[in-house]
Amino acid sequence: MNTRSLSLQVSPSIGAVSAEYFIPEASKCIMTLAHGAGAGMNHSFMVELASALSEAGIATLRFNFPFTENKKGRPDTPAVAHETIAAAITHAHESYPSLPLFASGKSFGGRMTSQYLSAHARPEVKGIVFYGFPLHPSGKPSIDRAEHLKDVKVKMLFLQGTKDELATWDLIEKVCSSLPKARLVKIEGANHAFKAGKQDVVALLVKATREWIEKMI
Repeated sequence: MNTRSLSLQVSPSIGAVSAEYFIPEASKCIMTLAHGAGAGMNHSFMVELASALSEAGIATLRFNFPFTENKKGRPDTPAVAHETIAAAITHAHESYPSLPLFASGKSFGGRMTSQYLSAHARPEVKGIVFYGFPLHPSGKPSIDRAEHLKDVKVKMLFLQGTKDELATWDLIEKVCSSLPKARLVKIEGANHAFKAGKQDVVALLVKATREWIEKMI
């Protein structure tokens, strides 16, 4: 695996953020990988996931959102998050134009990715992988945050724990069943942080990701 750290320029007003490629020797595709609201691109889960994806032949581009880069407590506005995701998609596609491109994110990162792609046509993006879609705040079940998903034009893979505090299972199942382009994979016993006892949850996430991508490419 080759790794490459870089400074990803978002825009003149927003500035640049840290980013890192993990590129396996024989890459079958590349995927942007956006972090959640509570931890940055170098959180242990993000690094472990990217490393395991690389072993499965999936290259990744992890990147910080500006709020993480600048050590601010509150997540960026959707507009800023969307611009950051756009910059990552563009950089990954221009750097590795021969590789099929997918977009993905953990929690907030996944939701911002689908919001962006629901409003902007990016034909180079083949699909979106959600590592725990944050359907609602903890303890406040609703499906309002899923409204934009009906406008997403590409296939979507939802990897969800059955004990996810931010996506009650019956609600995420209802949302996915209403979306013709969605596939929902159940991670039994996992919470929003993908903790599930002694299970190797990252291995389950990577297996599901690899199988879904291989069917598409």
